[in-house]
Amino acid sequence: MGHRLSKIYTRTGDSGTTGLGDGSRVNKDDLRIHTLGEIDELNAIIGVLRAQIQNSPMKDSSNWDERLSLIQHWLFDLGGEVCIPNYTLLKATSIDYLEQDIDRMNESLPMLKEFILPSGNLACSYAHQARAVCRRAERSLFSLQQRDQNIQNNALQLLNRLSDWLFVASRCLQTQQGGIEVLWQKNISDTH
Repeated sequence: MGHRLSKIYTRTGDSGTTGLGDGSRVNKDDLRIHTLGEIDELNAIIGVLRAQIQNSPMKDSSNWDERLSLIQHWLFDLGGEVCIPNYTLLKATSIDYLEQDIDRMNESLPMLKEFILPSGNLACSYAHQARAVCRRAERSLFSLQQRDQNIQNNALQLLNRLSDWLFVASRCLQTQQGGIEVLWQKNISDTH
C-alpha cells in the first residue's frame, strides 16, 4: 500500500470547494462536509476523553481505552460512508455492541430518578461534551439523509446509540472515580 497522505496540502480547496472520496467536488459549506466536520469533532473529543482516562488512576483504564478506540474507528468508518456516497462500511454489530455495553454499564449504576447535570470529574464532563456533539452530528446526518437518500440506516443508528452510550459512560466515569452525580433541581431559581 502506498502513502495515503504523501502531500498534505494540495491547493485544490483554495477556491472554496473540497473533494469527496468518489472524486466529486462540493462546496466547503455543503451539508455533507458540515456533517463530516461534526463527526470529526466528535472523534476528536473522544480522543481527548481517551487521553484523560489514560492519565487517570482508574483501575480499568485500558478497558475504557479499548472501547473508545473501537468507537473512534467506527466514527472514521462513518466518515468514510459520508465522504463516499453510496458506500457502506458500518456493520450492525457495532450497534449491537453499544447496546450490550450500555446494558452492562447500567447494571452497576443506581436508577436515575432525576435528570443529571452535565458535570462532574473531567472524564465524565468530556463524555457529556462528546454526547452533546454526537447529538448534533446525528441531527446533521439525519438532515443529510432527508436530502440525499444514500445515507445508510446503520449510520444514524450508530450515532443515536453512541449518544446513549456516552451518557451512560459519563455516569460510570463519575462513579468509578468516587464522584457523586449532580442532579438537576427543579425550580432551583425560586430559592435564590
